[in-house]
Formats: sequence, C-alpha cells, structure tokens
Amino acid sequence: MKAPELRPLCVITAELAAPMEKGPAPGGLARIIPIIGGTVEGERLSGKVLNLGADWQTVFDDGYAELDTRYAIETHDGALIDIRNFGFRHGPSDVLARLAAGEDVDPSLYYMRTQPRLQTGDPRYAWLNRTVFVGTGERHASSVRIGLFEVL
Repeated sequence: MKAPELRPLCVITAELAAPMEKGPAPGGLARIIPIIGGTVEGERLSGKVLNLGADWQTVFDDGYAELDTRYAIETHDGALIDIRNFGFRHGPSDVLARLAAGEDVDPSLYYMRTQPRLQTGDPRYAWLNRTVFVGTGERHASSVRIGLFEVL
C-alpha cells in the first residue's frame, strides 16, 4: 500500500489574546485562549482569520497540551470557512517552560501537530469539505503558526 503524500495548502498565523484560566480539569489545567485575528497565506487558500474563535486547551500534569480550536477565516474573495483543529503539543519540560513564559522557541525542539477540518457552504471551496488535512505548528508569544497540508 502506498503511503499518502502531502501537498501544502496554506500557513495560518492566528493572533491570540491572553489565556483565560478555567482552573483544574481531570489530569491537568483547562484554559481558553481567544483567537482574535490573523492571516491565511497560500496559493489555493488565502485571506484573514476572523476575531471569532478560541483554543479550548488542556495542559496535562505531565506537560503535554491537548489543543481543541474552532475559528473562522474569510478568504480573499469573500468565502467564509469554519476550521476545527484538534491536536497535541509536547516536548522536554525545559522547552515547554520557555513556551509558557512566552519565549520564541525553535519548533524543532517540540512536537505540535494537528488534525484540521475545514467546512464551507461556498461552492468555490466545496473541495475543502471532503479533503483530509494535517497541520504542523509553532507557538509564539502572542500567535500560533499552523502549516496546513492536504493529504493526497
């Protein structure tokens, strides 16, 4: 069986507001990180991230984070696309501490992968509704960059 190939779709830079700590959750700490804007840059998908969404995140006691985001983008030509993105971020405790302190850390030092699902009612982008994507991410002090790849 042939392994799937990946084709780049876009890079999403989501601007973040300060985390809102919900408090203890089973096995960790729950928080909400509002998504307040950003950009979408790609040959087949480009536009802006709307000030409409958040990451409902759980940081577990052993340091890994479960990412659960939902937000929306508006394409350069006016289509609205909903993105639900589930994933994980983990790495050595010293690297995670630096990320938590707001430092920019080389993304090769930690694991951040996602499973994005894109949906729209716009017929120009209907192919997004039936395509599987994977993402790789970078956490910065006030933003997250996610590279989305189409699974061929």
